[in-house]
Order: sequence, then structure tokens, then C-alpha cells
Amino acid sequence: METATTGAQSSGDNAWMLVCAALVLMMTGPGLALFYGGLVRKKNVLGTMMQSFVLMAVITVLWAFYGYSLAFSEGTPFFGNFTHALLRGVGTLPNADYAGTIPQQTFMLFQLMFAIITPALITGAFAERMKFSVMLIFTVLWATVIYFPLAHMVWGKGGFLNAALGGRVPALDFAGGTVVHIASGFSALVCAMWPRCRP
Repeated sequence: METATTGAQSSGDNAWMLVCAALVLMMTGPGLALFYGGLVRKKNVLGTMMQSFVLMAVITVLWAFYGYSLAFSEGTPFFGNFTHALLRGVGTLPNADYAGTIPQQTFMLFQLMFAIITPALITGAFAERMKFSVMLIFTVLWATVIYFPLAHMVWGKGGFLNAALGGRVPALDFAGGTVVHIASGFSALVCAMWPRCRP
């Protein structure tokens, strides 16, 4: 009876997390794509919308190659190591440090959705003012230097701002306020003020 109950809970938790991951993905495309597309001139609508959709692919590749590992592997207080590079060891067994009732693959997928939407939020700051190729380079560098280490510091085991899992500073970030919103907001402000990004 206990085994059946545990299995049912795990299946329900897994299904709910996959639904939540899909909803977060829909916030980027079509959500942000349509929102930012509606804020620009007619000639730039397609380009602005494509930024959101292309970021889905770019960040997914980075996340699989090294992003998830830098964010959620144990390492220094500021970034993880490459234990899970290329998603090595990310399987159907739960990771008790993060989510003990769902497969680590589901946890990885759910966190990927936040990694996608965070740089997509920044694109509104330089809509119509940055070349597409420059935006891609900026996003790769920003995700690698800012997002992945910050995600580790706040959410990762041993992260500097995650006292609950062995870090030094007790920071509570239930809804991504630090990793997603503060990081993208300040980065967008810098992009808006940067001389080369001005109209």
C-alpha cells in the first residue's frame, strides 16, 4: 500500500511539473513574442518575435551542454562543476537535494524553462536597436557569465546565497525573483542605457 501511494504521488508530482514547465515555456513563446512584437513598428515585428523563439533553441543547447551542470552541480559557492555536462547522469531517478519525488530529467526541464525566459525578457530593452547576430552573441555570453552562476548561487547546492543547502547567505527566492527578474531587469536597464543600443 505504501509503495503504491508513493508511486502515485511521484507520478502526480511528475505530471504537474511537466504541465508547469509547458506553461512557463508558453510565457516565452507565444507570450513574450507576441507582447514584444506588439510594442515595435510593423517592419520589426517578425524580427522581434523571432528573438524569443530562437532563444528557445539557443538556450536549450547551452543548457544541455553545460548550463544545467554549472547551475546545479556541486562546485564552488559561485558556480557548479561539469559533472552533468551533456546531461551526464541526469536520468529518471530523483535528485533528493532538489526534488525528491520527480525524475531529475523533469527537474532539469523545468529549470530550463526559466533559463529560456530570462534572457528573452531582456530582448525588450533593445528591441529594434540590436542586430540579430549581436543579440545571439550577447545571449550566449550573458547566460554563461550571469545566469548560470547566479542560478547556482541562489538555487544550487552549496551556492553562496543558498544557506538551506550548504551556502553562506540565507536568501529566499521562491518564484525566481532574484535569478529571473532582478537579473533580467538590471541587465535590460544596462542594455537600454548602453550607447550602442540607443536609437
